[in-house]
Amino acid sequence: MKLPKEIINGFLIFAGIAVFFILMEVLNLSNLFYLRLLNVLFIFYGVNRTLQMNLAEGKNEFVPNFISAMITSFTAVVVSIVALLIYSYAKGGNQYVKSLSEAFMFGGEPSVTSYCLSLFFEGTASCIIVSFLLMLYWNNKYAAD
Repeated sequence: MKLPKEIINGFLIFAGIAVFFILMEVLNLSNLFYLRLLNVLFIFYGVNRTLQMNLAEGKNEFVPNFISAMITSFTAVVVSIVALLIYSYAKGGNQYVKSLSEAFMFGGEPSVTSYCLSLFFEGTASCIIVSFLLMLYWNNKYAAD
């Protein structure tokens, strides 16, 4: 059974983000929150790859391609959040998240669950924004409705 390109590209985004964050941790750069914002580049790459594959297959209708882009990015977000949840508990649970929140944009003392939930919503918003931006970029390649 062959996996759909959306799932494959979603896992490709996840792999890129995971390697990036592990590399930041190894190089002791995880406290620099602005480097964490670079993970959006992996999302752009994966979603753009999905849209290019769709165009190469002759799929040039706007709505199905937008849905394909959303599935790709949402797959990456869900897998990344699950991996973060597992990794957070492996590194000490709430204590680990507390050290993350000091370097990131969270106030107070978030739990692992609230941290992952807020990143899920942020990731979902990022999915929508990236998908819309790339659809606007590729807009002239799609058939008019």
